Amino acid sequence: MTPTLADLRTAIDSVDSQLLTLLNRRAALAGEVGDIKRAEGSPVFRPEREAQVIQGLQTANPGPLKAHNIATIWREIMSACRALEAPQRVAYLGPAGTFSEQAALQFFGSSIDPVPCSTIDEVFRATAAGTAQFGVVPVENSTEGVVARSLDLFLHTPLHVVGETSLMVRHNLLRLSNSLADIEVVLAHPQALAQCQGWLNTHLPHAERRSATSNAEGARLAATNPAWAGIASARAGTEFGLHIAAHAIQDDAFNRTRFAVVCLPQTLPAPQASGKDCISLIVSVPNKPGAVHDLLVPLKTHGVSMTRFESRPARSGQWEYYFYIDLQGHPSQPHVAAALVDFQALCAFYKVLGTYPTGD
Repeated sequence: MTPTLADLRTAIDSVDSQLLTLLNRRAALAGEVGDIKRAEGSPVFRPEREAQVIQGLQTANPGPLKAHNIATIWREIMSACRALEAPQRVAYLGPAGTFSEQAALQFFGSSIDPVPCSTIDEVFRATAAGTAQFGVVPVENSTEGVVARSLDLFLHTPLHVVGETSLMVRHNLLRLSNSLADIEVVLAHPQALAQCQGWLNTHLPHAERRSATSNAEGARLAATNPAWAGIASARAGTEFGLHIAAHAIQDDAFNRTRFAVVCLPQTLPAPQASGKDCISLIVSVPNKPGAVHDLLVPLKTHGVSMTRFESRPARSGQWEYYFYIDLQGHPSQPHVAAALVDFQALCAFYKVLGTYPTGD
């Protein structure tokens, strides 16, 4: 006999009750793990362990839940269990409603103590000073390339990278009225203005484009003047009571931003191998012909793949550059370790930014 709606709801209620019992059992076990960690003096948060748990569940998943739903659900479960010991203090570019906040919640789950900051510089300072245990900073956008300020700050910071997450960015035009008429000023972070310049040229060619410290700050300012509009997330619109006058105005429909998770080494040492890892480096080479070419030879020799190569001026006045490089693998792998030894020998400057599990 085909079950009725009432039958199905009763079955769902029964499953929910079982889930609640199992979740509390998991939380109790996590609490016991926390007791052992405190006795050993080991960190509460282990990104490689959480990555392995999620990857294992995604591999074993028989459906119909999709892999990304599995990841979202279990991050929240692990976040709630971690918070029973002590919520993680996480700094990010604020105010509430920024994509940086969204990235922090995506990586850590919602059970955190948020530390919103007014600038990327402040995120680095708060994390380095211990005001926050972790910081989340944007490093690269699929449309506009690297976030230069983040890369420059990485050069001299004592922080290292322990994780990353990638966020699909949907920019919306937000204002007090649900109309494109009579907009005089559009406010957003410079990166967002650049990512939407084609749409703005077509639909608001005469509106002034004004930089804000973050997209959410632009939305907050737009809420103070009916002739102003902000470019930000739907979450920011809800936060500041704004209408979405135009949805998804970014020029690239697949616009993504990559964020790095940083902390002091004493807060969390470099994560152990998860099976899907990345090594981020900053290097410079002697100013001689073929130096950059020679730098890549050890990677080919030892079979290590390079996934990113960016240059930034050294600001020495001598036309010198630092190179920001991402490599696949973990230093515990013999071929990676051998490549790094040969690689470092060719560098005039060499800094490991971090070794960490790769994001989604």
